[in-house]
Parts: sequence; structure tokens; C-alpha cells
Amino acid sequence: MTPAEHPADLPTLMVVIVNYRTGRLVVDCLASLAGEIAAHPSTRVVVVDNDSRDGSAQVIADAIAERGWSDWARLVQSPVNGGFAAGNNVALRAAMAETPPPDLFWLLNPDTRVHPGALSIFLDFFAANPSAGIAGSLLLHGNEMPWPFAFRFPSALGELERGACIGFVTKLLKNYRVPLAMGTTPQQVDWVSGASMVIRRTALYTTGLMDEGYFLYYEEADLCRKAYLQEWTCWYLPSAVVLHIAGQSTGLTEKQADRIPGYWFDSRRRYFIVNHGKAYAILADLAWLSGHLLWRALRVFRPRRDTLVPFLLRDFIAGSALLHGAQAARHKA
Repeated sequence: MTPAEHPADLPTLMVVIVNYRTGRLVVDCLASLAGEIAAHPSTRVVVVDNDSRDGSAQVIADAIAERGWSDWARLVQSPVNGGFAAGNNVALRAAMAETPPPDLFWLLNPDTRVHPGALSIFLDFFAANPSAGIAGSLLLHGNEMPWPFAFRFPSALGELERGACIGFVTKLLKNYRVPLAMGTTPQQVDWVSGASMVIRRTALYTTGLMDEGYFLYYEEADLCRKAYLQEWTCWYLPSAVVLHIAGQSTGLTEKQADRIPGYWFDSRRRYFIVNHGKAYAILADLAWLSGHLLWRALRVFRPRRDTLVPFLLRDFIAGSALLHGAQAARHKA
């Protein structure tokens, strides 16, 4: 099959990877896609460099040229580091203006590796499910252990559960808990991780591009909620498998107890204000604070005290809707 050939019953797809100082990881991600694209040669990949200024863009450009990937992969430069949503929008905006544009867009983190067959699974699923607007894959940790989660939309009661993180509270509010432990069959969910997320182009026509008011985090939940309101469905597909070495470009990893960056609080605040209004955002803040203070009180009586994230309470209050509006602070790299 030549690149110009494409089965009439399968959609076309473009992969979008946003690089910020993760050149070697992007090259490994592209290498994992090579076999997938050999099976579906109409697939293209666009890597957007988010003004890295560290030489990583050149590493990616050299690998594309030297490894013979230029038929299907290209690098474009963003003049600024506008964050995850803005970086993806550089590629999405240009592709949607093409004739014809791709039917699907697969957003992939630079710290991912695609397992064989994942692209075929996405293409077959979207061909068979015209009401599906978004779908995500099973993610594996760097040690190949499954991370089988999708999510409910955030809510005030979900924030109470998250702030408390106590067994009896979680049991009481289990229907509001944001993370959903998934099984081994496809399932409709509220939202999926933006580390590996496929979006139908016609869904983007109704939702608009990703909200660039988010620098990092919550932008995929926001997009999935907009799609939901436009009656598009969102799915978790466990047979599409992607390895995710989490936190390599953000510095946030599950094993670390480092201080949470300010842009995370900015994004959380923006999500609640934009989608539910400032009064509800303040309610969500108070719910989290109530749960967290309960957790702190009970922690005193535990034989082994849980680890506290440095400055968590102070930073949460400083970044809350109690003190700010929806506009995120400008991030400085």
C-alpha cells in the first residue's frame, strides 16, 4: 500500500506531539509509531516544539531526516511556550485548514511509546462508532504495570473526596470520585487522559480548539466536557496500549512529593469557573479544604503519618477561586 492509498471505510489520522525540552523522548515515541504508520501509510505525525531553546528541536529534526521518517513526520516551531493546549492547537489549527483535513487527531505526550496495533484499534473504533467524539487508551507505567484509569468530571463532592482521601469518605462518595478504575472492555466515560487521546475532527468543529487559558492540566477534561455537552461520547479503549513515562516534561511524578506548581492550581480554578461559575468554584474549594483539614486532623492519630506535599495547603488557598478569577497566571519556563 502506498501513502496515497487508504481504505475507504477507515478514517484518516494525524498524530500530534508537543515537545518541550524532551527531544530524546520524542524520538523514541516516533520510533514506536514507525511500525503503526507502515500499516496505515496515510497517517501523518506533527511534532510541535514549544519554544524549547535547548537544542531538543534539532535532535528531533535530525532524527526525522536521518531515520527516513520525513515521509510521515515533520517538526514545526511555536514561537512561544504557550502550554499543552496552545502547542497542540498549533498543529490542529493548521491541519483543520487543509483540504482534505484529517478525520482524527491523536494527541500523544512526548514521554509515550505506542504498543503495536494501537493505531488500528483507534481507526476501527471510530469507523464503527460515528457518535464517538473522543477516545483514550490504556496507559502503562514505565515499569509496564497498567494504569487502568479514566475519569468522572470534577465536582464539589468529588473535591471533598479528593481532599479527604480517607476510606470512609471515599466509600460514602464513591459515585463522585474522579478516578475510575477500568476493566478490560471498552467503556463510555466522562473524560480520558490527554497523554493518549484521539479526537474526531467533526467534534472539534462543535467544541472549538483546546482552551489556551490552561497552561497544563485540566485542558483535556475541559475539552471532553464541551464534547459531552454537544452530545459526543467519550470512550476508554483498553486494547489500545501506550506506555507513559509520566512527568518527564512537567517534573510531576507519582513517586515525588515535590511542591505542586502554580499552573496546576491555575488550571483547576479555571476549570471550575469556566464550566460552573465562580460561586460553584468557591464551593469546590471549600469542599476540598474541608476534606483536607479532616485528613490533617485524623493524621495526627495514625501510627504512621502520611507524607505531606510541601506547602500544599498554603498553595491551594493562594491559587483558589476564593482569591482569583478564571485567568491563569502567565507561566515562566
